[in-house]
Amino acid sequence: MTKEERHLWYDFLKEYDTKFLRQKPIGNYIVDFYCAQAKLVIELDGSQHYKEINVEKDTERTKFLKQYGLTVIRIPNNRVTQNFSGVCEYIDLLVKQSLSQLC
Repeated sequence: MTKEERHLWYDFLKEYDTKFLRQKPIGNYIVDFYCAQAKLVIELDGSQHYKEINVEKDTERTKFLKQYGLTVIRIPNNRVTQNFSGVCEYIDLLVKQSLSQLC
């Protein structure tokens, strides 16, 4: 895991009320974080994800994951570093919204 992934995992997701898994295989992909209950995938993206070839690969990956009814969110690494509490609040909001829609 990258330092940003470790930070998000150990300082938020690991003890979050709704269970998240890290480095979860789904099909031919391994997602950074996965919440089965909320049908949510969180991907943390470093600068390499913004190169044209990787944007195409990420788009293909997201399309594949959406076939399973999953919502995929992509968060830049620098956002985790610069606004960790905001990232946590955003994830919390998405999980709660998703769970309320699935009930």
